[in-house]
Amino acid sequence: MKQLLCLILALFLTACASSEASSEVEPTPEAQYMKGYHAFQNKDFDTAIDAFDAVEQDFPYSEWAERAQIMMAYAQYHQNKYADALLTLDRFIQLHPGNKNTPYALYLKGLCYFEQMSDVSREQENTANAEQAFRELIARYPTSIYRKDAEAKLLAIQNHLAGQEMEIGRYYQKRHDFTAAMNRFQQVLKNHPTSNQTPEAYYRLAACYRALGMDEQSKKIAATLANKYPESQWSQKALRLAKD
Repeated sequence: MKQLLCLILALFLTACASSEASSEVEPTPEAQYMKGYHAFQNKDFDTAIDAFDAVEQDFPYSEWAERAQIMMAYAQYHQNKYADALLTLDRFIQLHPGNKNTPYALYLKGLCYFEQMSDVSREQENTANAEQAFRELIARYPTSIYRKDAEAKLLAIQNHLAGQEMEIGRYYQKRHDFTAAMNRFQQVLKNHPTSNQTPEAYYRLAACYRALGMDEQSKKIAATLANKYPESQWSQKALRLAKD
């Protein structure tokens, strides 16, 4: 009986020791990743970022580190920490150019810049960077599921950049600096021909030619506008301008 009790006690102590030892074992990369993932699901982004960062720091060569980088960038994006997210994404893209998540990394990089685009009266560095990221995504991964939205974002970017050119062009036109104004309107037609600013650019270019006494050039521009955008209000205005 005593021998049996001793055996049971020994087994109990062994189990306790094993339990204590296991509690001191460093978490696996998967466990650490899942900690971050669950925190992310609960919108506890600070905890999620710390957990994902720990995976990358403690297990840099594991597949979980790759996943953690992407999730950390996504969590940073959710907090509007765009600068942090961009650093994380650039590191991922450089380290894992052939990873299956690289298309998403490029797409998220574009979004980080896209959501920081300033109004047309300010510098457009973020707009240019967003355009570059989306174009790189489409060029490198033409069949990506993110392509359609990237193309939609590129159209919005073209409208935005064209809007800036128009803003400056209208400014010069009001001050009768027609040469400077025409340069801006021509930039819209050359660099952003499919933007929603294009019809107005044609009209204002025609108006500038007319103001400079270059009636034939003005009529040609008006005719081109009417041919390309017959339903546009700017076409009607250009035709009336040509008849005056």
